[in-house]
Amino acid sequence: MRNNQKIGVILANLGTPSEPTPPAIARYLNEFLCDKRVVDLPRWKWLPLLKGIILPLRSRRIAENYRSIWTAQGSPLLAHSLEQKQALQDYLSAQRLNAQVEIAMTYGEPSMQSAVKNLLNSQVERIIFLPLYPQYSSTTTAAAFDAFANAHKTQRGLVPFEMIHSYHLDERYIDALAESIKVRLKEDEFLLFSYHGIPLDYEQQGDYYREHCRQTTLAVVDKLGLMETQWAMTFQSRFGRKEWLQPYTDKFLETAAEQGIEKIAVVCPGFASDCLETLEEIAQQNRDYFLAHGGKRYHYIPALNATTKHIECLGQLIFKQLGEHYE
Repeated sequence: MRNNQKIGVILANLGTPSEPTPPAIARYLNEFLCDKRVVDLPRWKWLPLLKGIILPLRSRRIAENYRSIWTAQGSPLLAHSLEQKQALQDYLSAQRLNAQVEIAMTYGEPSMQSAVKNLLNSQVERIIFLPLYPQYSSTTTAAAFDAFANAHKTQRGLVPFEMIHSYHLDERYIDALAESIKVRLKEDEFLLFSYHGIPLDYEQQGDYYREHCRQTTLAVVDKLGLMETQWAMTFQSRFGRKEWLQPYTDKFLETAAEQGIEKIAVVCPGFASDCLETLEEIAQQNRDYFLAHGGKRYHYIPALNATTKHIECLGQLIFKQLGEHYE
């Protein structure tokens, strides 16, 4: 018998602009890039550059990228997040857990404040906060927790809560990844694991994101039975002049054909939902880049999104956090 305590669940992700227009993207980027977890430069140096150059230029360019992937339901990230919310709600209900699931973005809408408010208005007695980042990073997981904490600043009575810190080696997560790859990977294809990058100095200051990525990759490689010559791990989406985690995805693709890798499949295990970065940068831009440098075939393996095994993984992470009274 399940404990009848009402549980609130927050699925947290990075965020998305409300529409594919330069003004909407500028608002979103301003919130995102003003977070010191993301860019740790001194404000006097960073803000004039951000406001005067980066936002005006990048907003116009990124608007074109967003328009190429925008759906009738809005941004892909939001559409997938809504599907995940409903699927997890259905799963927990089927498991007889008295729960209410909300989605929240660290930046943009639906906001963390609205998710917390909805749960408190529903009188939940406990909150499970689940950032949808399997591999911990201060730039993602910690930033999401900051937003969660800030959403409680005006609350006199805090509802007991727990955060699921990471799940990079969770057995169900690894199984879901491996199965998703196995049904899409052709025998003659090289498998590239590409993760979002972070500046190298963040790692030097204590961020252990690379190690989590490495552990996830090796677990999936072992599950698939791949040899060392059949896969690699890289990092994507760097910007600015700092050195970021290497090897860089685009640089790897530039020389892959020279190394005899002409057919490649790319998977991004750090993304629980497909978004601009996976659908436009990885699936489109990097495909064109690889083919222009001698590659013969390239395809992107989608994120887990709202697939059955992914939802079961998230559901069981919640039950594990709740403890034995909910088993």
